Amino acid sequence: MAALSFLIFIGIILASLTIHEFSHAKAADILGDPTPRMAGRLTLNPIAHLDLLGFLALLLVHVGWAKPVPINPYNFRDPNRGMMITGLAGPISNFILAWILAVIFKFVPIDAPLWVEIMQLAIWINLALMVFNLLPIPPLDGSRIFTQYFPVEWQMNLERYGFFILIGVIIFPPTQEILFLIINSIYGLLMKI
Repeated sequence: MAALSFLIFIGIILASLTIHEFSHAKAADILGDPTPRMAGRLTLNPIAHLDLLGFLALLLVHVGWAKPVPINPYNFRDPNRGMMITGLAGPISNFILAWILAVIFKFVPIDAPLWVEIMQLAIWINLALMVFNLLPIPPLDGSRIFTQYFPVEWQMNLERYGFFILIGVIIFPPTQEILFLIINSIYGLLMKI
């Protein structure tokens, strides 16, 4: 059963990351940037969005990532607005997916424990992807959304040290607890729908 649960976990992650990255690509394409289309990223094929190192990290330590969608902000009419919208597209897609799954969950029979587990896990993972990606730390989506409002010096420092800050957020127990509290609170609200 543990192997089946792990395979289900991997499937949910791959599907959720694919939808997340596709949403960035689609938003950029709609806003006038052909870069994701030319890079073959305007697809729901998980292989196009798979980062080998990120996937291996996911398998080994349960923290991974997808291949970032290439975006050229100078193709947008308003580069700041375009980056903000494309940055929001991924987390919004995860929230919408979690919401749809929460609505469907209401119709899952309680006597189908595997389906209950799959649905709950899929909802929680999508909310976790949303919350985590909204952190204003490069290379996360939140950096595209929020850092444009930060002083230039802060932006430069975040770009320079973002990876190390992100590692700290991931391994520092108090920040983990805060993130889990936020995710679980949203999860609780969605499950009451």
